[in-house]
Amino acid sequence: MKISKSLSILLLVLMLMLSACGVLREPEAPSAPIESVPLEVEEETAAEPAETTEEAVEEPAAAESDTAIAEPAASTESNVTIFEINQDSSHVRFELDEDLRGNRITVVGQTNQIAGQIAADYADLSTLQVGVIQINARALETDNNFRNRAIQNEILVTGLYEFITFTPTAVNGLPAGVTIGDSVQFTIVGDLSILDQTHEVTFDVEATAVSETEFAGTATAVINRADFNLLIPSVPNVANVEEEVELYIDFTANAS
Repeated sequence: MKISKSLSILLLVLMLMLSACGVLREPEAPSAPIESVPLEVEEETAAEPAETTEEAVEEPAAAESDTAIAEPAASTESNVTIFEINQDSSHVRFELDEDLRGNRITVVGQTNQIAGQIAADYADLSTLQVGVIQINARALETDNNFRNRAIQNEILVTGLYEFITFTPTAVNGLPAGVTIGDSVQFTIVGDLSILDQTHEVTFDVEATAVSETEFAGTATAVINRADFNLLIPSVPNVANVEEEVELYIDFTANAS
């Protein structure tokens, strides 16, 4: 009986040690500095004038007409600028609550390893396009190194899934235009991919046109851990981890 009990305890200790090894091992480092996926700007094509035939056509003689010769309508060229997220003044973060050693705390993880492009014309925001936003999950850090390793190795499995991506599918609620110094509020709908799970997520955005070459703002969304299979490993002193995760992107984008 004692031998059986001892074996059970030994097996339990071994399982805990193996679990701890997975949590405590050194996570994979970012493979390279993050770069934007180039945005393919969709331009409105102006109507082209009809092609003229090469054969000379004899026209009736006419006095200088008071009617002006029709010319192709001037195309309304949009002044679309490609803006690039500036990593030196941008960061993405997540927040959720948990019980740590019996105290309710808010866990904050963040990184500046975020990249993406936005195409915009301040005078015509109907042309605004948002490219794929990428985040290097291997660079996310909290204030606790043990937690960092648990996030990298067990929750986000960054050795296999280095990047979190958000692929926009729609931009809603924009005004017709914006002037320098003014702010706009709108939403961006898209597909958020974490691990091997992809779900539609809507970000609420508030952005300010700082200058002709810079705009800045914050995008926020809330996701559920279960939707993305974000499982919390069993570790001592941690309990009641919140199901909802708040996402924040504080960004500055500069004309490229």
